[in-house]
Amino acid sequence: MDYHDTLTCKEFGLRLAKLRESRGISARQMSLDMGQNKNYINAIETGNNFPTMNNFFTICEYLHITPQRFFQPADTSDILHEDFIRILNTLPADEYHHLYQLACDLQSKHHSF
Repeated sequence: MDYHDTLTCKEFGLRLAKLRESRGISARQMSLDMGQNKNYINAIETGNNFPTMNNFFTICEYLHITPQRFFQPADTSDILHEDFIRILNTLPADEYHHLYQLACDLQSKHHSF
């Protein structure tokens, strides 16, 4: 998306819904977690409201994405990949190594067929 492109309230809301749903979070729960009323996210997703700039940054932080990433279309697999990498980066070294070994084992099984 370049500077000539703009999102309508509805398109912004649909993007938010896609990102939120890909993480398995309800609109109500996200609203409450952000300290807003229970319908806050729903109002944005239906195109009835735009968040303030500060709340937009809070939304991005809540979803563990950059503001730039918010505006980059992505499919669910991209979002899952980003979440997986984020989780990996929080693991202790021994658990990280176990997951690496598991991935190697899965890959070798996949390539042996």
